[in-house]
Amino acid sequence: MPPVCSRRTFLSGVAASLVALDTRAEGVPAGAPRVLEARPGKARIGAAGDTDIWGLDGVTPGPLLRYKQGDELAVKFVNKLVKPAALHWHGLRGDNAMDGVAPLTQAAVPPGGEFLYRRKLPEPGLFCCRPSAFGHTPELLARGVKGLLIVDEPAPLPADADLALALDDWRLDEKGALAGPFDDAKEARAEGRIGPLLAVNGKAAPAMHEYAPGARVRLRLANLAGARIMILAFDGVQPFVVAIDSQPCEAFEPVKRSIPVAPGARFEVMFDLPQTEGARARMILRGPNGADQDILVVTAKGAKAAARPPIASLPLNAALPPVIRLDASRKVDLVIEPPKSGAVWTINGAPTRAYGGEPLFRVRRGTPVTLGYVNRAEVPVVMHTHGHCVRLLHDLDDGWEPYWRNGVVVPPGRTKHVAFLADSPGKWALHDDIVEHEAAGLATWFEVS
Repeated sequence: MPPVCSRRTFLSGVAASLVALDTRAEGVPAGAPRVLEARPGKARIGAAGDTDIWGLDGVTPGPLLRYKQGDELAVKFVNKLVKPAALHWHGLRGDNAMDGVAPLTQAAVPPGGEFLYRRKLPEPGLFCCRPSAFGHTPELLARGVKGLLIVDEPAPLPADADLALALDDWRLDEKGALAGPFDDAKEARAEGRIGPLLAVNGKAAPAMHEYAPGARVRLRLANLAGARIMILAFDGVQPFVVAIDSQPCEAFEPVKRSIPVAPGARFEVMFDLPQTEGARARMILRGPNGADQDILVVTAKGAKAAARPPIASLPLNAALPPVIRLDASRKVDLVIEPPKSGAVWTINGAPTRAYGGEPLFRVRRGTPVTLGYVNRAEVPVVMHTHGHCVRLLHDLDDGWEPYWRNGVVVPPGRTKHVAFLADSPGKWALHDDIVEHEAAGLATWFEVS
């Protein structure tokens, strides 16, 4: 089971300086939609040569989309692939018509077609842009259709560097070509498609950076892989988590300086580099039997950075409820079972119709909901509630973890409960973020009226 982060430890500080950004985003003319094309391209991911990929604007990950809180996202998505596609804005709350889940909230964009995504961005954070076209999502994602979206808060935390990392894995042959298939029934019954080549921002890991000794780094991490649950550990620095799945939390140091980052999950971490010239900070992917791998190496180099106050917390999201009335909640259990034959998962004893048929449940807007995920499989699942943020409830008492999540890892043979306030009307997807599981039936939906 992935390690669970400790409860929050509040660290106060003064945010009084500007941020020197390492992240880059292409500018968009005021009032004009940003055209984003899904099209074939080439990428030098590993050492074996160029890989034919599908990407946003022909690159993977796609161009970083960056806005300020309160801006409007306007993206004209143009599909120049041979498969239907749609873009899901992973982590954005509300606005059901713009959630990008085909065929639930829109029809899939056919080859040669286009769709205009236009929605307000009332909340800051780090978000993913992932394909969501039922039956095609695993191949679209594995071939490279993915990206990051950052919505900046009005007063960013003071830092010397702002580093966005899109983490991924790839399955390539000895010539650098993508290795299929993308619809393997065995993988759909097991852990999903996991590639041995780890990549950061489209290049083989580790990513290497140099900053001044003592520099403060804001690290924005997103797992864009389709199935790999990453246990990431920090060495040489003291990390503080300041946001999880786009939502700020009171800054805390995770247990054993490790964080579990499931597919689609995002973490924002602040740390100060050592003061010693040449010292290194490392972020390590923990592997089985000690087969660890460096994902990020930051070296302290140059003149020392100016001293800063203790790492502060971002303001909490006032739009989220401080308390969820569990006693008054609509309680829904999902008994999740793997395929017994073929490649179809079941929920509550029956194969689902994914995003067709009747919803799993209906509630009125403002209703608290408690979901129980009963995982009877021998592999973990990552259950994701679209359009909302959930609290992970404690296993042994009536409390909950002090941060919000989009997806929750349910280990093999275990049960996890989450609670949320159904405050966004529409038809919302509820599925496993391991995309091979979703495509094999571990997907349903609920309706808020």
